[in-house]
Amino acid sequence: MTNQTGRLSARHDTGNAKQRLASVFMLLRRYSATLALAAVLAAASAFALAANEANQVPFARLGPPDAPVKLYTVERGEGPPVLLIHGFGTNTFTWRHISPDLARDHKVIAVDLKGFGRSDKPFDERYAASDQAELLTELILDRDLRKLTIVGHSFGGGVALLLALEADTRLKGRIAKLVLLDTIAYPQAIPVFFKLLDRPVLSQVGVRMAPPSVQIQMALRIAYFDNSKIGADEIEAYAEPMKTAAGKHALIHSARQIMPPDVKKIAARYATIALPTLILWCDHDRIVPVEIGLKLAREMPNASFRIVDECGHMPQEEQPEATMLQIRQFLGKPGT
Repeated sequence: MTNQTGRLSARHDTGNAKQRLASVFMLLRRYSATLALAAVLAAASAFALAANEANQVPFARLGPPDAPVKLYTVERGEGPPVLLIHGFGTNTFTWRHISPDLARDHKVIAVDLKGFGRSDKPFDERYAASDQAELLTELILDRDLRKLTIVGHSFGGGVALLLALEADTRLKGRIAKLVLLDTIAYPQAIPVFFKLLDRPVLSQVGVRMAPPSVQIQMALRIAYFDNSKIGADEIEAYAEPMKTAAGKHALIHSARQIMPPDVKKIAARYATIALPTLILWCDHDRIVPVEIGLKLAREMPNASFRIVDECGHMPQEEQPEATMLQIRQFLGKPGT
């Protein structure tokens, strides 16, 4: 009787073990199916993300078909568009403190000018402000930007002024406001750095022999009021494009044309720019004197002038909060 009971118990245990094993296999099959479904969903999500990123092309192909130029752009946010144009020797990195705040209620497009940042650097001589303005005019038309605010710094401000002078022709009805930061505008004394770049032999030796990081650090020490704010990441961001022969070529030929030969004729037309304009100037600018900004504000009929304290030539980098406050007050709430 005991043996029979033992055999029955053994068969019962064996049956339970089989059931448990079958349950384990069933769970494994379900888990495998779940994993497979997750993998499919992940792949689909990755594909959709890649497709979405592919639609957000960072380069704009502009210029004549036989000699196109690709300009690198960084676009973020939704709302009325704002185009950010950097100054000489910099790139979209200069707007790192300004762009995120603006993008809360604006579509912000920061662009690397031809020859700078990640944009093309062809071995030609078309690096004047007028050449840059032509490419950006095409960009505005290509992106169909309307009710546009243009923000230009230094050399980029000179480009912005040329775009504003086109507001009644090809860009009619597209530009709404203008913000100029320590911008070139009139004939002025050229800093020694630019004079050296205008000398063929000296420019070749200086730009090609001196390490880009050293050149950028020297330039930033002139452009900043408080040199302690100059960061290693900033130096690297502006030095990187200068490490190639094309980058050095673009820098030299941009510097040689920093001041248009017909600047007096251009300046005579500033009084025709009726766009609401905010002119911001650093109180310690050693590159473009504050008198330039004051004169510009007097001649432009709808311009207001504001000083940014304790900065040199780059308010968007040295005093971003104060700069952003002024821009915000000028722009107002979108739709108002």
